[in-house]
Amino acid sequence: MSTTPAPPLDLNNIQGDILSGLPKKTQYYVFFDILDVKKFKADLSKFIPLIKTVAQVLKDRDAIADHKKKKLPGLVPLDGVNIAFSHTGFVKLGVDDSTLAQGGATDPFSLGQKKDAITNLGDPNKLDGNPDWDEQFLRDLHGIILISGESHGSIDKKKQEIDAIFRVNTPTASIEEVITIRGDVRPGQEDGHEHFGFLDGISNPVVDGFDTVINPGPKVVQPGVILTGHPGDVTPAPRADWATDGSFLAFRYLFQHVPEFNKFLKKNPVTKDGNGNALTPEQGSELLGARMVGRWKSGAPIDLAPFKDDPALGVDPTRNNNFFFTNEINSQLRCPFAAHVRKTNPRNDLEVPPAPIPPIAIEGRRIMRRGIQFGPEVTQDEQKLSKTLHGRGLIFACYQSSLTNGFQFLQHSWANAPKFPPFETQPEDPGLDPLIGQGTRAMSGLDPLAEQTVLPMPTFITARGGEYFFSPSIKGLKSTIAA
Repeated sequence: MSTTPAPPLDLNNIQGDILSGLPKKTQYYVFFDILDVKKFKADLSKFIPLIKTVAQVLKDRDAIADHKKKKLPGLVPLDGVNIAFSHTGFVKLGVDDSTLAQGGATDPFSLGQKKDAITNLGDPNKLDGNPDWDEQFLRDLHGIILISGESHGSIDKKKQEIDAIFRVNTPTASIEEVITIRGDVRPGQEDGHEHFGFLDGISNPVVDGFDTVINPGPKVVQPGVILTGHPGDVTPAPRADWATDGSFLAFRYLFQHVPEFNKFLKKNPVTKDGNGNALTPEQGSELLGARMVGRWKSGAPIDLAPFKDDPALGVDPTRNNNFFFTNEINSQLRCPFAAHVRKTNPRNDLEVPPAPIPPIAIEGRRIMRRGIQFGPEVTQDEQKLSKTLHGRGLIFACYQSSLTNGFQFLQHSWANAPKFPPFETQPEDPGLDPLIGQGTRAMSGLDPLAEQTVLPMPTFITARGGEYFFSPSIKGLKSTIAA
């Protein structure tokens, strides 16, 4: 039985951060509220030509690759701009976003993350019922503008240009800038690593019809898992024309308690590896961290390198995702059930007995992770005190065609669920995701020779804000939102 191939993606219509990721060494996240709808629509029409599409990002990446090949000094000067809107933003604009909703009254996009943080995400709440977030994120945010570049000079210049278009901080402004957060990749050899020290952004899904390099690993996903209005988009109703070629952006402002994390590793080292070999305290602490994350700091997965780091494996894209937790159903010897990478992408855990295949297969729950680190490196004072004195962490951003099936589900039903993965024969509960799980924090399997031992742990990551946005297509911006 033959099937009709999906139409090719219009890479000139899709905002660049979604499929290809805006190239960046630094990035602004500008959160805004709309002050005057008529003025904003007129200003948005002038802003749209600044938006970088997927097609343009691919050209930028070709230029970067050519620059590296020729071993030219410095970095390629570039910038990239994208925009997205919240449900309250669409309401303010008078845009009917009903075909974006999933789940009626419980739809996370319609509710907004402030409410979803309490009902589903598990964020700690204050006495007034709001999540314990920074004040700027407790108000309704209408939209977000992303500005990426290779240097502070590039993104500052582009922000000035955008401020001029919307006349920010003038009597005729069409938007109010609520808060701007800047992220920066970490310096030197830590480039690509988040603040706990682990190589990040390794396992994004491969998208059918877009990615040309397909390395061994998890199954390729249909484009509709990430993009609205394409095969794999499981919305029960057709999307409006303007709402196709878009994607939902889940934003989280995550603060990492790095000195406390390092103190925990130092205090609880694994004494022997899975083969019974004695470990030094330093080796035991390193193994403990790797088992909490599911990868070594190099990026090497512990399912393939369970007891000793393999840096060459970590940076090899043909190998570092080619693992499936095979033959690990009843054992946490190689990788704990609750390790971060296993919680958020369980691979074969839900595709083999006794765990049933979920109504939506794992491929339908993949998310496209973007984002960047923020804040300074750990200081000597913080190292001595084992206490965080300066704010640092991860500006987490991810794209998907369904928040219900994507980010919200991963956080609520996987990361926060102490009994997930649901192996019927397991002798102990896996516990929460040790990094992002919300609730009573403890996990089993951290000691490979004492898998049932449960180790309590403090909170290492605190959410201080967030919101759900929708990144429309270029045609949608022109035909409906700026019309």
